[in-house]
Amino acid sequence: MAKKERLHAELWDKMHYMFRDYNDRMVHVVLNYDYLIDVKALKSVIICFVEKIPVLHSSFHFSASNPYWEPEEYTIEELLTVIDNPDDLEVATEDFIMQYLPPENNIQIKFAVINKDNKSTLCLVANHMCMDGGDLKSFLASFCEGYTLLVNEQKSPVEMIRQGSRSFEEVYSDLSVTEKHAAKRLYKNVSNKDKHGFPFTEEKKTDKSFIVKRKISADKFAKLRAAGKALDATVNDVLVGAFLYSMYDIANFEDNEEIVVSCAVDLRRYIHNLSDVGYTNHTAYMPCSTPGKARDIKESVEFAKISSRRNKDDRFMGLYGLPLLKLAYNIMPYVASENVIKIGYSNPLLSMSNIGVLDTNALSLCGNQPIDGFMTGAVKYKPFALMSATSLNGIMTLCICERGNDEDKAMLNRFFDAMEQHLDELVELCK
Repeated sequence: MAKKERLHAELWDKMHYMFRDYNDRMVHVVLNYDYLIDVKALKSVIICFVEKIPVLHSSFHFSASNPYWEPEEYTIEELLTVIDNPDDLEVATEDFIMQYLPPENNIQIKFAVINKDNKSTLCLVANHMCMDGGDLKSFLASFCEGYTLLVNEQKSPVEMIRQGSRSFEEVYSDLSVTEKHAAKRLYKNVSNKDKHGFPFTEEKKTDKSFIVKRKISADKFAKLRAAGKALDATVNDVLVGAFLYSMYDIANFEDNEEIVVSCAVDLRRYIHNLSDVGYTNHTAYMPCSTPGKARDIKESVEFAKISSRRNKDDRFMGLYGLPLLKLAYNIMPYVASENVIKIGYSNPLLSMSNIGVLDTNALSLCGNQPIDGFMTGAVKYKPFALMSATSLNGIMTLCICERGNDEDKAMLNRFFDAMEQHLDELVELCK
């Protein structure tokens, strides 16, 4: 691979680099297939995608004035790990996806194929600085389509790989002149300053990264959607309501204390055509709150619905603060701008990302759909926490990735116990 010119570090690249104090910035994917993946073909597809998306084989270079990406040499062995017949598939999977890729590394994405009992599990870990969950879903759909095209028709997948600008300003591209003028003047700082969080133990050097998952069966998830519909609430409203209501159980807050959870907003809602937009980050957060402990889970969902709709009624939801960040990065050297942003920015103690449906048709390999799987966000550092939600084959998976100890893991499992209990209560109340 010939050396290429340096790549500009975009606004969200810089922001996620700043988040190094709060999380490991990794995004994780696991897809289980009742099918043995053709590793030789997979290697070819991986190389095609990584070559066509230069940021994935670039190292991030810190600079006091202006950081940048620099394309690097790499090998397929660095990109792909193959594990055959592990003693414990779950352990092997978690060991792989919990790894950390330093931004200074020569690659920003890694794949694994774990084969057991004539079935393959495809794992992926990627640097959030390069792309968020929304674009990783798109990346995976094109990747799986490319694999199928190569295996079935011996055709290169190169043409289906998206390329284009990674700039945050793409969110303004389809706004009217008047809307664009207004949106670029939204200097308000809307970061969540709520001080309510999980009751983690004190941070220690012995803490390790782990993942806590909870699966909601297809039958139960269908009943939850029906309950939400009866309340004129979205799945996101139901999850937020259960999240907030369960916090009072796990953290013993007073009933009159307001709690805020920051919910991810996909800013691609403002971009009509993504075909010419590069893989990047287009995610902001909106605050969802409860004024105090609800009388029951049903009222908690109502609180979440009201809070969410207050945000959704705003034409510029998610666009606040972007001009402020741009101004900070433009008028001063990077080191100074990062220090200034840290003064005004407050990383949320509680956050939630509903990544949504993982389309089994889009993720099929040669007609073989994934039978199970999930996607989840970064490993957070205490006291911060993020719950991610995805669904596949009608089954919803809730995940929290954290750096902590066994006591922290047990507490998060109790939190999911509380959530499951309250979600069951919601179904009963809405019958």
